[in-house]
Amino acid sequence: MAEKLYIRLGSNANDAVHWLIFSDDQEGIIASGELPHANALAELAEKAKQREVITFVPASDISLKSLKVPSKSAKAMRLAVPYMLEDELAQDVEDLFFAYSDIKVADSEDNCFVAVVEHAQLELWKAWLDNANILCKRMLPDVLAMPLADEANTSSAIVLGEQILIRQGQWQGITIDTNIWPLISESLSDAHIEETDNSSQKSEEVDDTKSANFSLNAYSALPESNAELVINPMPEELPLALLAASINSGSAGKFNLLQGEFKSKEQRSPALTSWLWAAGIATFALLLNVGIKGAELVQLNSQQAQLEQQIINTYKKAFPKTKRVRISTLRSQLKQKLKEVGGSSGESSFLTILTQVQPALALVQDIKPQTLKFDGKRNEIRMQALASSYQYFDKFKIALEESGLTVSIGAQNNQGEQISGSFSISSSDTKKSTNKRKGR
Repeated sequence: MAEKLYIRLGSNANDAVHWLIFSDDQEGIIASGELPHANALAELAEKAKQREVITFVPASDISLKSLKVPSKSAKAMRLAVPYMLEDELAQDVEDLFFAYSDIKVADSEDNCFVAVVEHAQLELWKAWLDNANILCKRMLPDVLAMPLADEANTSSAIVLGEQILIRQGQWQGITIDTNIWPLISESLSDAHIEETDNSSQKSEEVDDTKSANFSLNAYSALPESNAELVINPMPEELPLALLAASINSGSAGKFNLLQGEFKSKEQRSPALTSWLWAAGIATFALLLNVGIKGAELVQLNSQQAQLEQQIINTYKKAFPKTKRVRISTLRSQLKQKLKEVGGSSGESSFLTILTQVQPALALVQDIKPQTLKFDGKRNEIRMQALASSYQYFDKFKIALEESGLTVSIGAQNNQGEQISGSFSISSSDTKKSTNKRKGR
């Protein structure tokens, strides 16, 4: 993202909140402002959309520690650090969160750099942002975003609201209230004098070096102080603009307090969320449809198995001597049986006549066949049938004759509400062949 929203939180909810929108492409300020307290952060929610949010927190609430840990394993190092620092920390290590940095400090034997903050304080900062619906993936102590002076024994300082940010080294800095600046400035000067005194051969050289070797690059006017400090005025800038411009310079600027349990989870955009809902519904519908089709397929397979078993049972009933019946070969077996029944002569076979009878039965559905016998010698089918009226026998006879069959109706008898009758059905070719033989 070209534009980023920088927010500087206070230690307490009633502290002022500073914010700034900075463009990396244009290297300039888009907008800036100040909120009276943390509960007003919701006013920045709209500005936070479509922008990366970087949050600064006061270094006064964080201890920046560097130490040498006799281990090359990062996991073992992180397990040992809390207990190595236990005597230096005011709180129990169980109440503290340790965030580690992978920086390398030149001319230092230390191999572990850690920021220590109370769990409750870090949770409070996160809660302010979450309640304001602001997604922040990166949070760091404010002093680590300050410019790092190139000269030895030189620190960087700027006034931000009622506090002063001082960066003393790559992993060293303090945030103090302006009202205690006179005391802090003197302690900084005295500390430097003591250091110089210990390293000097002659005590008289101390007065010449104590102010010459220690200085502050001031990016804003500092409160008055009686301390012997060399103040190097720098071009004045908005505090957050200075932090935004220099945050990515040096490896310390890449540090992030939001590690481990506090690492921000990725939030989806509303459009992506809507798309995922639609995709989920479509997937559910697809799975439901597949499930229904699968159930139908199982049901059809069950019905097919039942029909196949009925066919096999019917075939065995018709041909009791058959020991093994296969559905795949049943058609050919049945044709063979019918061929055996119909004979192999040129006269009309049973199957041929039956094929011609079928359309007539479909046309006159009131005719209900009861028995069906085939006379192989006469090549004719004898059918015993039931109907509700005599006229259906006549209709059936006409339908058979229209199919090219020769039909004769036998005796018809009343059986209660139905009429029983018989038919002798043969092919016209069979009849003509029989008449020719009689004529001879």
